[in-house]
Amino acid sequence: MTELRFDDRVAIITGAGHGLGRSHALTLAERGAKVVVNDLGGTLDGTGSSAGPAAEVAELIAKSGGEAVVSTHDVATPEGAAAIVQTAIDAFGKVDIVVNNAGILRDKSFGKMSVEEFDQVLAVHVRGSFLVTRAAFPHLKEQGYGRIVNTSSPAGLFGNFGQANYSTAKMGLVGFTKTLGIEGARAGIRANAIAPIAWTRMTESLLPAEFEERFTPGRVSALVAYLAHESCETSGEVFSVGAGRIARVFVAEGPGWRQEDHTVEDIRDNWQAIMAEQPYLTPTTLGEQAGASLRAML
Repeated sequence: MTELRFDDRVAIITGAGHGLGRSHALTLAERGAKVVVNDLGGTLDGTGSSAGPAAEVAELIAKSGGEAVVSTHDVATPEGAAAIVQTAIDAFGKVDIVVNNAGILRDKSFGKMSVEEFDQVLAVHVRGSFLVTRAAFPHLKEQGYGRIVNTSSPAGLFGNFGQANYSTAKMGLVGFTKTLGIEGARAGIRANAIAPIAWTRMTESLLPAEFEERFTPGRVSALVAYLAHESCETSGEVFSVGAGRIARVFVAEGPGWRQEDHTVEDIRDNWQAIMAEQPYLTPTTLGEQAGASLRAML
């Protein structure tokens, strides 16, 4: 079988100093990619900074015969995001792949969560992904090629106690990914998202100890590498991944119930039909969903 290589491809990976990002960087570099290893080097809650984690990963890549440069810029600021992309341009002349992986945690039950704790999590996960992608997008569009991989989470797709901020951010990235998939199509830009479960410093306090051996970051990075490869034409999709299992996650709409003039009581009396799941529709755009609704009215 032909090995999927990234020779002459340039990848930006945010949050690449630890955990999943580190694994992604090492995996792509091993397959020939030139890598911008971005990491602010802070703690899990986003405080502090250090060049150490990113530098360590870049050094490992270099020792293995690969090419990597370090970026400690903040993804959550326009200036920082622009500097990350400029680092790729200055070092390697272009950018082909953007893996938005940077994130922080500020877990707390909803009733105790402050506005600051909500905003700061969205700033890194959503705003950071937007800003880095926005800075890279003109380069991808001009060359007519690009691969974008965003990092969602099962917490965003399905919810999780104590993570209203994180869940909101991660579900926001699903909508972001789907729109990028639509808008990037004509320019050869493909965008997808992963919803990983992996044993990292971000999850070790949440997952049972026995998960460590099975839920390794490398089992997630293999999917990231495929989604980032030129041979993958899939776009606008979300995939759950962990412990060797990969599955497409999709938003579906049930068959619904229709009565043009209905009362509150009619809705109550037909609630079972409204809640029905089969047969379901999986629209890929707002237009498809609206069209299906219109057809149901005819």
